[in-house]
Amino acid sequence: MTYGAPQHPQPRYAPPAPVAPPAQVPVVPVPVRKGRSVSIWLFGILAVVLIGLVGYFVTFLGTAASVVGLVLALVPLGIVLFGVHLIDRWEPEPKGVMAFALAWGAIAAVGLSLLVDLGLSFVIRGPLRESFGSVVQAPVVEEFFKGLGVLLIFAVARRAFDGPIDGVVYGALVGAGFAFTENIQYFAVSMIEGDSASLTMTFVLRGLLSPFAHAMFTAVTGFAIGLAARRGRAAGSVVGAAALGMLGAVLLHALWNGSAMFGDFFALYATLQVPLFIGFIIAIILLRREEERVTRTRLDDYARAGWFTPQEVTMLATRDGRKAALAWAASLREDRRPIMRGFIKDATALAAVRQRAIAGTDPLAAQDERALLARTAAARAALLAY
Repeated sequence: MTYGAPQHPQPRYAPPAPVAPPAQVPVVPVPVRKGRSVSIWLFGILAVVLIGLVGYFVTFLGTAASVVGLVLALVPLGIVLFGVHLIDRWEPEPKGVMAFALAWGAIAAVGLSLLVDLGLSFVIRGPLRESFGSVVQAPVVEEFFKGLGVLLIFAVARRAFDGPIDGVVYGALVGAGFAFTENIQYFAVSMIEGDSASLTMTFVLRGLLSPFAHAMFTAVTGFAIGLAARRGRAAGSVVGAAALGMLGAVLLHALWNGSAMFGDFFALYATLQVPLFIGFIIAIILLRREEERVTRTRLDDYARAGWFTPQEVTMLATRDGRKAALAWAASLREDRRPIMRGFIKDATALAAVRQRAIAGTDPLAAQDERALLARTAAARAALLAY
């Protein structure tokens, strides 16, 4: 076993799988929600801050410009959300936690950054104000408040934060939310102060050429927190990892902004920003492969205990296996792909639960394990029923 230690009990042997009615999964237990959700009170606080933000935009930018900015900002947001969906397909995170990540970036991180910016505007004046704000202030302040949101997610939804991929997803969502609100402001200002050509150029530069910038920066913080979470580190170590991740995000953000301000934008975009983005994509691919390896290793534990066959482990824990499994499920009577998707999802969650149990970070792992084993057994029976 790659991760397990002798003191960790092996999964118990599987009982005979019950036979379910054709293409139906019987009522089965669900995993514990505690530690995998965000309190409604936190959403309530964000709603109050949102009212203030809306008032700010309407007062200083006007309703018409704000609406135009919002509509245009939906384009880069959609691009980033599609990218996050591709990353998160392997083990989807709870929708409520993902919604909170997006809302934190769009509301809290922006609001707090605006307050700091307002305060510093009375302190830092003169010709250096713009360059300082772009290369120093914005990276430090924005990445701190965005990273704070990822750290808050770790604190309140620890059981939904299994490793680096989860951290990248939450960080990217926080960054996407921040960029969405910031883009509303940039597009609205371009509309007010310039003409249609100015607005078009701003949209192309921010909405089409660099929609992933903020998502990429904050994903660095999320990666650091996720790595500490995977290793079962104590709270103090996780905070230290978050600080290190924020530092990396700040440096990347400052490099990005500096290249746009002090050089030929398009030349530096091709020679610096595009390679950075390609490197980010390669890193995501490598992380996905590592997640696949961990999932397969943990499901092998259950295969040795009789819960899965080796062929099922390959089917559930590899990309090609999942693709073939869905094609087979589609060929069955009544098209059983929804059942197969549930089977894959629960098996992947089961692997994550065992990983947390081995790391000693999940006191509710045994309850989740029982529920997920029952769900996978029921799904298998439903898939094989005539």
